[in-house]
Amino acid sequence: MYKIRTIEQKDNAQIASVIREVSEEFGLAAESGFAVADPILDNLYDVYQQKNAHYWVIENNHGVILGGGGISPLQGDSNILEIQKMYFSAEIRGHGFAKQILSLAFEFAAKHGIHFCYLETTTNLWQAVKLYEKLGFQHLSAPKGNTGHSHACEIWMLKSLI
Repeated sequence: MYKIRTIEQKDNAQIASVIREVSEEFGLAAESGFAVADPILDNLYDVYQQKNAHYWVIENNHGVILGGGGISPLQGDSNILEIQKMYFSAEIRGHGFAKQILSLAFEFAAKHGIHFCYLETTTNLWQAVKLYEKLGFQHLSAPKGNTGHSHACEIWMLKSLI
């Protein structure tokens, strides 16, 4: 049994560990500029306390965090929220959690009067790209904002919520 809930401070180490493990599994090296290199990785709870930001974790019935995903204002364009740090342990992939978190993110954005969601990803995560396309994200020819990952991620996508 699993549940999706808002991140708590006690989750920091576990979700950082999941992100590191999944990044290694998919070859997303820190030195290449992927999210695993972010200095904020060990303190996601505080990061997602800012205005128009939220992070959800997936927890099993033993209190173990197995994945998560968040949304936060896109640096350089506060009229767009960015989908961030969506990583899931192999154990829970294919169970619809990414779609559920994205749905929560879209609802969150709409509730805060934001009409666009943006994300950056890589071809290594082709299954995620297929989901994003299915949910209405459109490919862009160039990155938006200043994510710090645009040089590592070659896929940039935007979804209109209106």
